[in-house]
Amino acid sequence: MNDTTPINILAIAGSLREGSLNKGAAAAAVANAPPGVQVHLAEIDGIPLFNGDLQDAGFPDSVIELGRRIAEADAILFVTPEYNYSVPGVLKNAIDWVSRLSPQPFAGKAAGIIGVSPGNLGTARAQYHLRQIGVFLDLHFLNRPEVMIGQAGTKFDAEGRLTDEDTVNRIQGLLTALADWARRLDQAGQTPTRLAVAS
Repeated sequence: MNDTTPINILAIAGSLREGSLNKGAAAAAVANAPPGVQVHLAEIDGIPLFNGDLQDAGFPDSVIELGRRIAEADAILFVTPEYNYSVPGVLKNAIDWVSRLSPQPFAGKAAGIIGVSPGNLGTARAQYHLRQIGVFLDLHFLNRPEVMIGQAGTKFDAEGRLTDEDTVNRIQGLLTALADWARRLDQAGQTPTRLAVAS
């Protein structure tokens, strides 16, 4: 991978609600990706609650498919709400399932975070908790820039579309930095050889 290699980023939104502003931020990342970067959306709606008995019976297709898409991506973009000062349960559940696949598809991946909330802090606590989870997953989170979108009601329209130009520019800056980070990890030999995710 060199400095001009196209980068594919998989965005995982940590909300199931159709009108979620975090889904709106993920859609804005897709629509405003910088040159040489493509952002694709992943769905976590169909993933059941983690249950060891289900795992013993065979990984659900929805988990295998998400793991495959993570394994094939150059980088991961988490777009997370904040629930009770932390990561939403649906996002943590998806992570818990995927982390049990072999090979573990998160390992060695470049990752970034965006978060949207109606308050002032813009999901700061959830983002830091997600970084802690990433230590065990061997994710390589981008440190800067951070994109914490507070006061969301002033930045999105009634249909959940991001309309604030400054926030769009911040997302573009994060995507550019995340793509560069993925290339640097690859050149340093930090990213794993891409393997098919086995069930």
